[in-house]
Amino acid sequence: MKKLFIKTYGCQMNVYDSARMADLLAPLGYAPAEAPDGADMVILNTCHIREKAAEKVYSELGRLKHLKEEKAEAGGRMVIAVAGCVAQAEGEEIVARQPAVDIVVGPQSYHRLPEMIAKIARGTGHALETEFPAVDKFDSLPDESRAPGPAAFLTVQEGCDKFCTFCVVPYTRGAEFSRPAAQVLNEARRLVSLGAREITLLGQNVNAYAGEGPDGKDWSLARLIRELAGIDGLARLRFTTSHPRDMRDDLIAAHGEVPQLMPYLHLPIQSGSDAILEAMNRGHQAADYLRLVARIRAARPDLALSSDFIVGFPGETDADFRATMKLVEEVNYAQAFSFKYSPRPGTPASTAARQVPEDVKSARLLELQALLAAQQGAFNASCAGRVMDVLFEKPGRKAGQAVGRSPYLQPVHVDGAGDLIGQIRTVRIAEVLSNSLRGAWLREDACVSEAAE
Repeated sequence: MKKLFIKTYGCQMNVYDSARMADLLAPLGYAPAEAPDGADMVILNTCHIREKAAEKVYSELGRLKHLKEEKAEAGGRMVIAVAGCVAQAEGEEIVARQPAVDIVVGPQSYHRLPEMIAKIARGTGHALETEFPAVDKFDSLPDESRAPGPAAFLTVQEGCDKFCTFCVVPYTRGAEFSRPAAQVLNEARRLVSLGAREITLLGQNVNAYAGEGPDGKDWSLARLIRELAGIDGLARLRFTTSHPRDMRDDLIAAHGEVPQLMPYLHLPIQSGSDAILEAMNRGHQAADYLRLVARIRAARPDLALSSDFIVGFPGETDADFRATMKLVEEVNYAQAFSFKYSPRPGTPASTAARQVPEDVKSARLLELQALLAAQQGAFNASCAGRVMDVLFEKPGRKAGQAVGRSPYLQPVHVDGAGDLIGQIRTVRIAEVLSNSLRGAWLREDACVSEAAE
């Protein structure tokens, strides 16, 4: 067997893509490796969202170049591939800057990896594929070959038509595309047969899903969720990432009517200022978002919200930032991700006037993160003493301990649960720690009796 090492950057969609690339290359004799040292092929599956993402990739490629040379001196060969969004954005520039790279492949073309490997094996130079092919890549991928674990990802939608002025996704992932519902349902059934109890549906704008159903009509995400909920053995469903403009009535209703749909929703707004939202081309105002939040919470009162925020967007004034703080206080998030604005080459905002000074961005981010951290701490503290169902996913640090996730995605570790990985058990939250919760059995003999079932 040949050794394959994949390093994944960024979002859950890249995690899913990396797993599918491993499935794709398994028939060629590639088995997963834990490190790049001595590997026959190394793939960097890249993300272009974070600041200086491309430079981090080039730094990693510099280290891989030396490993490739060492393997060549020993009589072997290491194939280096750059995949994902940096590959799509940088293209030929990657090979020009680092000739040790053999393959550059965008996120819509990785199903062509076998033929690209064959090309370089024939000694015909580098292989570059960064087009948006008309052929559906999902039709070309093999079935999953490895157990995904108790919690699995499943991409149902890719690309974006929103063109937020700060975002590179429309340029690196292409236009919005929804997989046919039958294809998604079949993959979900396979994942469950391999041991998945929870599936997270992925998409750049996942709630814009409009895949063709078996009845020939386009299904909404809500319709897809209701069908998935009928799969025997699938206990939990989640989806990410959502856009407020695509949060439709049937999806809101599903939160209150589908018990498998977890009470946790990631709904990014980015800013609480209408002026900044307009400059970002978000297509909604803060009041629209607040009304939407109220409707979702009316449908599912126990729902917890998370979001994304960008501070220091070009033109952001103190008043704009105060509007963001006011919205955060009003919504009261259980969790959120916040970042300083950083320009992405090729996006409209990167050349906008009135760029905010770095020290101002830093000060605003610290203030926002302090508020968000306080809200997250308060939410976690409110869970103390509550009884929750936990899906155990992996062993904990201590012997006999297992770590799982609450319905709100919080990590929960429980002693005496080592034999329950892959199962859902009811525990009481006994202690709130800095980054996790500690669960306790509802009665002394619960673990023993239930493990024996």
